[in-house]
Amino acid sequence: MSPAIRDALRDEAACPVGDPGERRASPAIRRGAILDIIGARPVSSHKELVRALYRRGIRVSQATVSRDVRRLGLVKVPLADGGSRYAPVGRATTPPRRDVERALHQFVTSFDQGEALILLKTLSGHAHALAVALDQTDWPEVAGTVAGDDTVLVVVRVAADRDRIRESLEALLESD
Repeated sequence: MSPAIRDALRDEAACPVGDPGERRASPAIRRGAILDIIGARPVSSHKELVRALYRRGIRVSQATVSRDVRRLGLVKVPLADGGSRYAPVGRATTPPRRDVERALHQFVTSFDQGEALILLKTLSGHAHALAVALDQTDWPEVAGTVAGDDTVLVVVRVAADRDRIRESLEALLESD
């Protein structure tokens, strides 16, 4: 039996379906519970949210949690210990510069560039946290970011500003 199948079976056993105390919650109740859960403690995965909801008597699939996370606008933000947690977009817990500096140190593996673009390669699964931190810096020269799984594309408004923004990012990366 593959490790993935064994994990899935173990997870299924930990969250059985059909218990009499379970209920299917409306999206509003479910999303309210998710916000309550992530406000009470750090949660870093959909699987953790599924389990936490189950402990509250709410039966939900990981796909539904994924949709709820997206509809609530939750993002993964970096933690001081190197992990990440879900948080609403507007609730930064540290100043944006420190978030960017921490995310650069923890996640960036390389830089590249285009005409008015900066490409940041990250550890797998961490691009979104870095993109959110960059977006919160509110640099007027940066139009925005696009994040994939392991890549962040920083779109600079004017090509002439690209080198200065890249130098700023590299300086943050090199600072202690």
